[in-house]
Order: sequence, then C-alpha cells, then structure tokens
Amino acid sequence: MQQRVMITAAASGIGRAIAKAFYDEGAKVHICDVNEQALAAFREEFPEIAATFVNVRNEGEVDAWFDEALDDLGGLDVMVNNAGIKGPTAPVDDIELSEWRECIEICLDAQFLCARRAAPVMKAQGSGLIINMSSNAGQFGFGNRTPYAAAKWGVIGLTKSLAIELGPYGVRCNAICPGAVNGPRIMRVAEGEAALRGVPVDVVAQELVNAQSLSRFTEPEEIAGLCLYLASPAAYMVNGQDIAIDGHIETFHIR
Repeated sequence: MQQRVMITAAASGIGRAIAKAFYDEGAKVHICDVNEQALAAFREEFPEIAATFVNVRNEGEVDAWFDEALDDLGGLDVMVNNAGIKGPTAPVDDIELSEWRECIEICLDAQFLCARRAAPVMKAQGSGLIINMSSNAGQFGFGNRTPYAAAKWGVIGLTKSLAIELGPYGVRCNAICPGAVNGPRIMRVAEGEAALRGVPVDVVAQELVNAQSLSRFTEPEEIAGLCLYLASPAAYMVNGQDIAIDGHIETFHIR
C-alpha cells in the first residue's frame, strides 16, 4: 500500500532528506516550509511532490495546509513534525521573552497543532504514525540554550502522552533525538556557542564531534533512514520512544 506522508519544514536539510527517502520508497508526500527560496528549489527538483508555504506558528495556516494535504493525499499514514529553530544562545538572564516564545512556538506548539489535526484522521482509519523531531538536548539539557532544550524536552513529553492516548486506536508516536547533524544548521549552533565563549567556530564544531563515541556528524539521510524504519511493519511495536541518533553522546556538555 502506498504510504501517505506529511512533513513540516521539508524543503531543505533533514526534512528534505526525509521527503526524498519516502518518495524514493514510493510514498505520496506533501511537504510544507516557510522558506520561499528553498520551496522553489524543492519544487524544481521534485515536481511530483506537493510543497506548500506554511508558517507553522500560525494555527490558521497549519489548518489550511492540512485541509489541502488531506484532500491531496486522501488520508494520512505518517506525520513528520520536523520544523524547528535553534533559538537564542545566551545565559537565561539575557534571553528575551519574545525569543523564548518564538522557539517554543516553532519547536513545540507547531507539533501540537499538527498532531491535533493528524490524530482524528489516524484514529478513524485505525492506523498511523506520528514522528516528532526532538533532540539530544531534550534528553540531556543544554546550558545557554534553555528555550531550545525546554521545547525539545516538551516534545518528548508530548510524544509519550500521544502514544498513550492514540495507541488503543492502532496509532503510534515516537520522537527522534538527533545529535549534531551535518549541515548549515549545526554550524549556526556552533557559531552561536563560539561567539558566546569567544573561541573559533571550528573549535566548537570539533567539540561536538568529540563528544560522541562515533566521532563524526550524523548525516540527514541517516535520520531519514530511521524514519523509514519507524514507518515500516518491522517497527510496529516501537511506540512512545525517544530514539537518539547521535553516535552515542558520551558527554553532552561541550566545554
């Protein structure tokens, strides 16, 4: 059976890799993103995949996207909540409430908005999978990035609660917790940490690598592969889990 998949923030980076992986496996995919330039490039590369501009902070835009995508797909088998930002890098006493709220809204509230729309569809059909993107910051905490860590811990709480609530209907929910993922986003994280500490960016990047037993960045395609596994029959009994894909963090604090 052809799987029907929705993915947020999927025009580039990890989301793009996930969209491509499902598409290559024969799934029918509908993505959204807030980056118009990335969306244009995605549409050019994948003309068969529907791609919609959506600001996931906006309840009305999320609802409109679901109306459009569900009509396009004819149902929903896999919902991937991938949207997120790094948030501010600063001591807690230097963070503005507006910065905190922006990070929580994009990294956590948006997942609630999408889960709220996905749940009744999946419950009615008696099957489905919600994948929420958390982080190893949601397993360990992250000093000087409190909004991000708080949001990602919240994602895990949301995930486990949804697994309890939806499991009796045959609907599963799991959280993926990436570590340092190769790409522009991790370099922005390293740049923020480097600026705060007054050290070169490459020093912070190397610290992120050295914190892992497998000393390299995770590739976006490896996260996509985990999504494919979770959406396969082999993973049916994997539910309510926060699954790290980080090369095994030995020590999370990088300084």
